[in-house]
Amino acid sequence: MCGRFARFSPAHIFRMLFQLNEFIDIPPQYNISPGQDIYAVRGIIMRDEQARTASADSNYDKEVVSFKWGLIPFWAKDPTIGNRMINSRSETVTEKPSFKTAFKNHRCLIPTDGFFEWQKQKDGGKQPYFIHMKSDEPFAFAGIWDRWKSPEEQIIESCSILTTEPNSLLQPIHNRMPVIIDPNDFEQWLNPSNTDIEELKDLLKPFDAKKMAAYPVSTYVNSPSNKDEKCILKEEEKSKQQKLF
Repeated sequence: MCGRFARFSPAHIFRMLFQLNEFIDIPPQYNISPGQDIYAVRGIIMRDEQARTASADSNYDKEVVSFKWGLIPFWAKDPTIGNRMINSRSETVTEKPSFKTAFKNHRCLIPTDGFFEWQKQKDGGKQPYFIHMKSDEPFAFAGIWDRWKSPEEQIIESCSILTTEPNSLLQPIHNRMPVIIDPNDFEQWLNPSNTDIEELKDLLKPFDAKKMAAYPVSTYVNSPSNKDEKCILKEEEKSKQQKLF
């Protein structure tokens, strides 16, 4: 699963990554946890006047939105169902009623600089790792989103991160990993007019392990209330810092 991640690159870096005119300038977040509001990029069908000024091969636009992390399907009676839907298994996303409509019509990209996974230890403990790109560049998780309306007309837009089998880097650490979409496939994933399920499913695969890296971090990250840069420090770096004080 993917239960924690970080996003700390400046706005202009994400703007270039997603080829946007602008990206919301928000403070770095080093320990994002389920239930929080997170930022994502989604595709929207352009209105007629927008389409007339767009290039001939583009029928949609992109926007940055805030979602509650934990998918609440449009048909849900209770929004607390989102607590159990922070992740969606890519192997069954086209079959389960909770996810299949969102997968076909409501896909998004969730910007990140890295994520955390916990490796089981022989003594029964768990060692947290921070997983990121070797290049230290930001990247994007594959996500799906939905819009839920309460009987009182309250609207909540929420999302879920898709997961898949681990690549060779993640295998010793955890049995799942988030689906990472290659930038070359962003347009294919985001375009809401693309409803070719088989074509989309081909993108739901483990990311190239050769492009990724992982290192152990302190159990400081275990607490969702800890949100500062210490969450991503290598264990030895944090130990050195502590000795200074």
